[in-house]
Amino acid sequence: MSETHAAPAPTPARLAEQARAKAPLDVTGAQSLVLALEALEVDTVFGIPGGAILPAYDPLLDSVKVRHILVRHEQGAGHAAEGYAAATGKVGVCMATSGPGATNLVTALADAHMDSVPIVAITGQVASASIGTDAFQEADIRGITMPITKHNYLVTNPADIPRVLAEAFHIAATGRPGPVLVDISKDALQSRTSFAWPPRIDLPGYHPVTRPHAKQIREASKLIAAAERPVLYVGGGVIRADASEELRQFVELTRIPVVTTLMARGALPDSHELHLGMPGMHGSVAAVTALQKSDLLITLGARFDDRVTGQLSSFATGAKVIHADIDPAEISKNRHADVPIVGSCKDVLIDLIASVDADIDAGRAGDYSAWRARTAGWKRDFPLGWTEGEGDTLAPQYVLERLSAIAGPEAVYVAGVGQHQMWAAQFVEYERPRAWLNSGGLGTMGYAVPAAMGAQVGEPDRTVWAIDGDGCFQMTNQELATCVINNIPIKVAVINNSSLGMVRQWQSLFYDKRYSNTDLHTSADGQRIPDFVKLADAYGCVGLRCERPEDVDETIRQAMEITDRPVVVDFVVHRDAMVWPMVAAGVSNDLIQVAKDTAPQWDREESEAIPQSEDADHSDAEPIEEN
Repeated sequence: MSETHAAPAPTPARLAEQARAKAPLDVTGAQSLVLALEALEVDTVFGIPGGAILPAYDPLLDSVKVRHILVRHEQGAGHAAEGYAAATGKVGVCMATSGPGATNLVTALADAHMDSVPIVAITGQVASASIGTDAFQEADIRGITMPITKHNYLVTNPADIPRVLAEAFHIAATGRPGPVLVDISKDALQSRTSFAWPPRIDLPGYHPVTRPHAKQIREASKLIAAAERPVLYVGGGVIRADASEELRQFVELTRIPVVTTLMARGALPDSHELHLGMPGMHGSVAAVTALQKSDLLITLGARFDDRVTGQLSSFATGAKVIHADIDPAEISKNRHADVPIVGSCKDVLIDLIASVDADIDAGRAGDYSAWRARTAGWKRDFPLGWTEGEGDTLAPQYVLERLSAIAGPEAVYVAGVGQHQMWAAQFVEYERPRAWLNSGGLGTMGYAVPAAMGAQVGEPDRTVWAIDGDGCFQMTNQELATCVINNIPIKVAVINNSSLGMVRQWQSLFYDKRYSNTDLHTSADGQRIPDFVKLADAYGCVGLRCERPEDVDETIRQAMEITDRPVVVDFVVHRDAMVWPMVAAGVSNDLIQVAKDTAPQWDREESEAIPQSEDADHSDAEPIEEN
């Protein structure tokens, strides 16, 4: 008797061809998932397989369109998806199994939620009949992530997979971007279903407003024309909306000074004469003081974060507020808006340009010349600087200044969280949007290496530098193995001060230099634990070390010349370097503090806000935890 064989499963290419022919396909839920990813033009998924998600990995192996990158930790998958999304503007995708696999994504989802990064996380779930029984590796990931996602799904019917995926991507990318989680039970992935594309999306309650109301635009134009000391307060929403060109046009039209928040670095070139720098806790004197002295804040895609406002009750008390944001929940949440505008920053700017241009033609233009001169004086007289360490030690600010000069504006710079993050925001020159990626709202240590990996995958022709602290680097450096195996040649600058630097800075200022648990990896006999150069070598990377100022340029150039594998540079800097300027938590921005030898004291008759020296008394400051 002849032996019979089961027909082989159709390949993704054959299935895609049939889908294009509009014929419903008889597939498994897992095949439907992969087909949906292909139809959504996903080119990369970062993830780790496990029991509940394993059925999806079988057809994924045959996909010629979707590249799966096997990470070493699910948190790395989430941050890599974030880096990919932030660098490209497309939706990033990560995948994990149920239980601990899914919960390991939580930090990245919270991070993406805070910083409005569009990612879709796909997780496996135990079989639908076992949900709620405390089955092996079961976790209610939908319930866990409800506060930190734009939306999330639990899919138990395989027929729902195409529609849910299409909806998830639409929700993640539209309105205020953010993370969406799709949890799929194992039996839904294994069961048979039919696949057809495109599915019918049904989101009756989701209609984000992108076009601003014409009346609000007219009211904003009136305030702009009447103002004497306006400031453009630009947030990350301008980057997410791809509105940098419209911002430049508006600045050139109005000649209004601009500040760009931590999340908006690069929205306007740093070289622009009207750019005053970054505001906030570690912002420039010019940016912080311009906000305090303004009579009108034109706020675009920013949320009056506590790190910008300082003591909210004393923030820009003489200013009226135009607040434009695509998320209506942000408007007047922290600061009352005199003119609230709901809409995409791109559309808001387009309409404002037309309205203000009409006012100018009609002779109703504002005169800001005296204000521009005043803000330019602050910018000139109080540039960013740093305090040199003792002897021939290496200043971290100098490292980043030289990295910026050598790597240039076309590179992508991805920072972790802490002192190095602030120095990177201050001393790297950003001339274009999406050149600067960091964890702003959540402040996630360990973000840099996996996010840089994702950015490099999304932007393979750019140089990508991860700027990390020695504390952050030890949280996620296992993803260097992922980079080596998958030919992702990121470069890592470890700003190594043997400390949790920002915590140490706060201990220096507010805890009488009682350095409790902030020393990291220098042993009693002086050995480096770990030795980052040896660690890089163990991972298959190139490891370099730089300890002297005269070696910085050559070390960076050497790293730039290596393009076939990752490079880790251990920049050993002096441990007592501090981030200046600084506004202590819980006090007014009027009490901005500068290092003694980075800028002169202001003339008290010239401004009510006087930068304090680094030994100023801030006993009323509110000590809080810092990474």
